Formats: sequence, structure tokens, C-alpha cells
Amino acid sequence: MYLLRSSLSRNLHKFMAVPAFLLFSVFFLYPLLRGIGLSLTDWDGISSANFIGLKNFINFFKDERALNDVKNTVFFALGSAPLLNIVGLVYALMLDGNLKGRGIARAIIYLPAIISPLIMGYIWYFILQPERGYFFHILKNMNLEHLMGNWMAYYKSAMWMLIIVNVWQYAGMTMIVYLAGLQSIPLELYEVGKIDGAGYFSRLYYITLPLLIPSIRINIVTNIIGSLSVFDIIMALTEGGPGYSTESLSIYIMRMCYGSKTGYSTAVALVLFFIILIPVVLSLRIMNSREVERI
Repeated sequence: MYLLRSSLSRNLHKFMAVPAFLLFSVFFLYPLLRGIGLSLTDWDGISSANFIGLKNFINFFKDERALNDVKNTVFFALGSAPLLNIVGLVYALMLDGNLKGRGIARAIIYLPAIISPLIMGYIWYFILQPERGYFFHILKNMNLEHLMGNWMAYYKSAMWMLIIVNVWQYAGMTMIVYLAGLQSIPLELYEVGKIDGAGYFSRLYYITLPLLIPSIRINIVTNIIGSLSVFDIIMALTEGGPGYSTESLSIYIMRMCYGSKTGYSTAVALVLFFIILIPVVLSLRIMNSREVERI
């Protein structure tokens, strides 16, 4: 009986993992395998599917619009993900001390993140309208209306405005993660650094950033995933326009799916999956190696 109990206790952790594995299989493995199967067909979402092999993937890499959407998605991520981390870290460092009203400031910065990005996009759409938007009237009262143009009508200005709006909305979420990391750092380390004559930036580089690596890892991964799968902000502000110049890959997938190209859109979704997976895996490996070096 004793041997039986000890054997059960040793193997209990394996049985406890079964519910998590079942959920993982139902909500990730099965949809992934099902999606791989659909990506090899010409299914339109209604009629029966016919196997066509890798034709959907070949057509994707021949489609100039699709390749332009890949470029837009990557450009948006390269601009948004680093800025989110930098702005969020600056906010966290500013609001980590004993500043008066820091609770209110944190709430104001975090508030946009709880609003639907689609609604937030529409709000910014009305703010940035040329000759009638709120921002135009502010500049007009300052006799600077000549600085206001139709920024959403041109590719470069539209992309940068999309990045700025996205950073403005989600920097608060990044800030919260960094604040949690900062508050877990023992104050004694900073006191020792001051005694040794280390200035603010030296303490930031040698104490704060190394101990923030877990928080940096979380923010980098979530920001990469969120930026590469961007959908709502672009739909609300530009709808992918002018033309398809600011269209992201997520919007392209949606439009192909509603265009009775379900098999093709599933193939594009798999391409997006790997576009997201590669930088996430690389960033995790780099961050893990940095953490080992610091240890």
C-alpha cells in the first residue's frame, strides 16, 4: 500500500497536466491541423472542398497586393513594438517613485487600453479630419493650420499616424508590466549603487534593466504578436486605404475569407502565423541568453 501511494504521488503531476493538454489540443492543435488541411484546398466556405496542394501558397507569393500587405505589417511592427516598449518603460520609470498624483497619472495613461481599438480608431479619425477635425481647430486657433494636412491620404504619413495612435493606446499596458517588474527590485540594490558612486543611468543600466528582463520578455513578445496581427486601428482609421496601401495581412485575410476564398485565406493565415512565430522565438532565445549571461 505504501509503495502504491508513493507511486501515485510521483505520477500525480502527469495526471494534473491532462486537463491543460486537452484544452491546448481543442483550442490550438486541432484548429492548427484543421487549418493546414483547409489551406491545401479551394474551399469557398460553402461547397465541398477540393485538394489543390500548395497552389494557395504559390498564389500568395505571386500576389503583389498580398506581398505589399506583408511589407505593411512588418513595417507597422518594426515601428510599433519598439516604441511601445520604450514609451512604456519611460512611463514606468517616471511613475515608479513617490510622485504626488501618480495613481491618477497611471490610470489616465492606462485608460485608452481598456477602450475598444475600433472605437479608439474612430475617435482619432474624427480628431485628425482635415479642415474639420478637433486637431485642425486647435492649430487654427494658434494660426498654424497650414501644418495640418490630410495625413491619412498618403501612405507614409498614414502608416506613421497608425503607429502613433497604436502606441498612444497601448503604452499603458506595457507600463503596467514594467511597473510590476520595478516594484519587485529590492531598494537595497539601489542604495548600494549610490554608496559605490553610481549615477542614475549607471544604476539603470547595471541594476534596473538586468532585473527587468522577465518584464522586457513579456512586453516584447506581446507587442510583437499584437503589432503583427494589427486589424482594428487600421480598419477604423484608413480601412487599408488609400487603395490598399495601408492594408495589413489580417485585413487581407478577412477580405479574402468574405470573398469566398476560405481555403486561400486559411493559407494566408498560416503564413501570418509563421511571420509572428519567427520573431517571437528569436526574441525569446535572445532574451533567455541575456538572462543567463547576467546570472
